[in-house]
Order: sequence, then C-alpha cells, then structure tokens
Amino acid sequence: MDALPELDEVLGRAHVVSVPLTTRFRGVQHREAVLLDGPAGWSEFAPFLEYSDAEASTWLAAALDFGWRESRAPALRQSIPVNATLPAVPLAQITGVLSRFGDCRTVKIKVAEPGESLADDVARVRETRRLLGPYGRIRLDANGAWNLDEAEHAVRELEQFDLEYVEQPCGSVPELAELRRRIHRIDVLVAADESVRKAADPLAVARADAADLLVIKAAPLGGVDRALRIVAEAGLRAVVSSALDTSVGLSMGAALAARLPSLDFDCGLGTGALLADDVADPRIVPVDGALGVGRASLDEDALTRLAAPADRTAWWRERLTRCHAVLATAPR
Repeated sequence: MDALPELDEVLGRAHVVSVPLTTRFRGVQHREAVLLDGPAGWSEFAPFLEYSDAEASTWLAAALDFGWRESRAPALRQSIPVNATLPAVPLAQITGVLSRFGDCRTVKIKVAEPGESLADDVARVRETRRLLGPYGRIRLDANGAWNLDEAEHAVRELEQFDLEYVEQPCGSVPELAELRRRIHRIDVLVAADESVRKAADPLAVARADAADLLVIKAAPLGGVDRALRIVAEAGLRAVVSSALDTSVGLSMGAALAARLPSLDFDCGLGTGALLADDVADPRIVPVDGALGVGRASLDEDALTRLAAPADRTAWWRERLTRCHAVLATAPR
C-alpha cells in the first residue's frame, strides 16, 4: 500500500467482533475479526490465532490497503462463481451443510483432518459425489497434512470420484513437485495454497513446477494488488479462496477474483454460509452459485450484537498494535 495510516487512526476505526459458526471449523466455534471503518470502506484484519506477528502483519497490510484506498486494477466481472465448502463432518450432516450454500456446482471437501482416516475421507467424498451427481465438481483440501507417500495413495484411492484438483496435499514444495511427477497419468490437478500464502517466496512453487494452479487469498498475500502481481509473475492459473472471513473479508476476496485476467475455476468465497451470524446487511453468501462484487454494507447493530468480550478485544487491539509496528519498520 502507499503511506501507512497512523496507529491511533487505525485503532480509532477498529471494532472487534466474534462471529459464531454453524459448524466447528479449524478447531473453533467462533471466528474473531477486527473490522476497520476505513476511508475507502470497511475492511477486515483476521489472521488466525496461531500466526506470528510477522505473518499476521501481512494481513494487516492487506486490511489497510483495502480500507484506505481502491485497487488500481479494473474489475473485469461483477459475478464470481463459488464452491461450497464441506468440513470434516459426519456423513449424516453433509446434506445439511451443503444446503446452506444453495445451488453450487462445486464442493471443496476438507480431508486428512486430525482424528480422521483415509476411509473416513473416502466415505465423505463418495457421499458428496452421490449428492452432486455425475456432473458436479469435487476438489479436496488436505492443508499439507499428508506426507508424499500418503498423498499419492490418497489421490489414487480418491480419483475414482472424478476429482477436479487436490489442494496442498503435502507441506513442502519438493513434495508437491514429486507428487505431480508420480500422478502425472492421473487426471487430477495439484493446487498450492500454503506453499504460496505462507511462503517467504510465493513464486518458488511455480519455479519448481510443483503445482498446476495457485490458490490465492487476498489477506495473507498483502492485498488485492499484491496478489494480482504474484499470479502474473507465477504464470499459473489461480482460484481465489477465503480464510473463513466475515462478509467484509469476503468482499476483499471478491474484489481480487473480479480483477484476475481469467477465472477458470469456481472460487472458495462462499464460506459466509458457514457463519451462524454475520456483520453485513445483506450478507455475502452464494446466490445461484455465485457472489456479487462490491463493498460490504455493514449491519451497524452487528457491532453491538457480535462485539467480542473485553479481554478478547484488548488482545486483538494489542495484536494490531504489534503488527502495525512491524509494518512501520519494514522496508518500503
């Protein structure tokens, strides 16, 4: 972004919220976020709790960029096709979870979750394929939990369900490259997520020929324009995803998806359907399998209704202060 806003201004525009989820996700039942009432519109700072200040500061850079100025890139589309997201829920709950997303033709299924087996994943994917029918699209997300041999075995076991791609099957770039070599005769693409958004060098995965496409998120990559530059330099196709954002954060993801030169895959921006409440009116959730593009209109009552407890508000304001200091001392 351009000049860094002063800390006092940012804190004066900050509201900490705690939004309940419909289904436990990433080990939490509430999603906490800092909403920023920026000059250009509402923005969101919500790095996951376990992230260091150095990593979280990139999320703050994105939030300040989105809240304090408009993207320099023009929007190329006003509607973004999205996928449904299926956490590692029991089979009996799959229909109920997917029904919250409405008419989405694509489902991303979380696999390799702690406490789950490959047999559990196979059963969940089989049931999802049954519900979608033969023409729906299924993609998997392992969050880097498999080692190389486990990933190869899992892909070969699950490719019978006509997979579109598998996202971050292994944790490292060399493992992804070797997995692509091993499964090159199988029509399943390899997508890189953590190897882009959590990497010191987000282009390393492209240089190593370790992925067929990139999964990009605006917040952890430092904002809309920086994410666009990474995709352009990588030279790979991209799909935009969310980080279990509120509608405010989802509006930033939609802004990024709207500005990609091409959009060949349904985006993972429908996760507002996993929230039991939200901060915007109207909420940004899938309608006929797509999201509209535009800034979120805040539900002012939500700032009171969803306000985080005092101790959590203090925690987030202290975290924001530390991250702002990281940005203030970083080379520009």
